[in-house]
Amino acid sequence: MLPERTDVLVVGAGPTGLATALTLARRGVEVTLLDQLDRPPVTSRAAVVHAYTLEMLDRIGAAAPLVARGVRAPRFTVRDRDRMLLAVPFDRLPSRFPYALMVSQSVTEAVLTERLADLGVGVRRPCRLTALTRTADGVVAHVDGDELRARFVVGADGMHSTVRREAGIDFTGPADEESFVLADVRVRSALPRDEAALFLARSGPLIWAPLPDEVVRLVATAPEAPSAPDTAYLQALLDERGPARRPDRVTEVLWGSRFRVHHRIAATFRSGPVLLAGDAAHVHSPAGGQGMNLGICDAVALGTALADVLAGGPDALLDAYAARQRPLAEDVLRFAAGLTRLATLPPARRPARDLLLRLLGAVPPARQRIALRLSGLAHRERTPG
Repeated sequence: MLPERTDVLVVGAGPTGLATALTLARRGVEVTLLDQLDRPPVTSRAAVVHAYTLEMLDRIGAAAPLVARGVRAPRFTVRDRDRMLLAVPFDRLPSRFPYALMVSQSVTEAVLTERLADLGVGVRRPCRLTALTRTADGVVAHVDGDELRARFVVGADGMHSTVRREAGIDFTGPADEESFVLADVRVRSALPRDEAALFLARSGPLIWAPLPDEVVRLVATAPEAPSAPDTAYLQALLDERGPARRPDRVTEVLWGSRFRVHHRIAATFRSGPVLLAGDAAHVHSPAGGQGMNLGICDAVALGTALADVLAGGPDALLDAYAARQRPLAEDVLRFAAGLTRLATLPPARRPARDLLLRLLGAVPPARQRIALRLSGLAHRERTPG
């Protein structure tokens, strides 16, 4: 049974929605969290939590338990088959978390859910939002035939956001889309188990990322990927794009899927009492592992702003959230698209690309700038507190 009224209604219980609700609950805000799925997914796309995201999670008490369940990767490499083009060290980042944490999104969601439960907040599921009606003091949410009044509503309900649609916010971007294959596998490999690697190949990029329990996450552009990639398909993908002299051998496929991504961004992250975060506000290529990370950073920033406003702060704090986070999302969209273009350059331009990357790798300040960019710490100075 839904309550009749709540301070903040959060729609969507992925990492963004969970982090928003946790930020609010820790500040004593009455928050209701809805999700249309009857249970959380056990498979997920994201596999890395970057240093800046860990700093944000640390502010809401979720970093330590997450770090305990992940693999620390102190560097990120860019490769062309057996050639190391660029090694980006994270161990000198100006952060308490000088690494990329390799951990499945499902584990991230589980940790956030546990922290919420400690505060007495659970996910109400399955609950389907069907409409929003503006009122003088907020919004009435229509949920499975019931009505719930809220001072604010947060749309964290993904690319096909009902909240965004009901608020009348445009979601625009290029008409083209990228198709990806994603799988968790076990492999016999000579690659280091403490680093993530991006392989640049003519047919597209391949991300190789270690996870706990000797699992490896593979993500690759693949226009004609099967809906459930098997061992033979993934082995062929590694043979085409991965190491050549000491090739990986897939021994088990734990799960796999395909998905398509449009590069889109909401026209605004705020429309009155309705606010957007995460994939409801921006979607893009998984290259660089920025999507979930930006969503969590959206969440903590938005949850903090909402708590401040409900405690008597100026409403302009919410405008400031929208004005700050949208340019960051535009930056991440450009960055992810650029990585894909870098991987798929025509053969005539690949030698120049490889030379440029090797030159960058030989210059410590350049390596540090790339590390700050990948880790999200380049955005830290733009975020209050």
